[in-house]
Amino acid sequence: MRSALIALIAAIPAVANAQSYYLDIYNTAPSSLVALAAAPAGTGAFDAIALSSQPVHGGGDSATVAFDKSHGGCTRDLRLTFADGRVLEQRNFNVCKFRSYHTGRYWRNASADRKLVAKP
Repeated sequence: MRSALIALIAAIPAVANAQSYYLDIYNTAPSSLVALAAAPAGTGAFDAIALSSQPVHGGGDSATVAFDKSHGGCTRDLRLTFADGRVLEQRNFNVCKFRSYHTGRYWRNASADRKLVAKP
């Protein structure tokens, strides 16, 4: 019993350091969100983030994604790709401060033939 308690106490710091931040992405754009990638801000080192088994449909559908604080910190660049070909890059988004992201207001400013870069 005592050795189990010691093992549990020893594991607490490892669990405390493995902190995740969750971001709810609301697709308020009319086009479906088909891909999401994130990078530590300013690095350009984007990694794909699994959304779900199907696109996040436009008009208000949502998905929740997790960010590991130990990999990239709080400030991230997001790259969102839509079914109509639009690509939206949101630079310097703080996943520690903001709990949700709504695509619609930025999507409207992007044209289908170019990438839109949005800044907070």
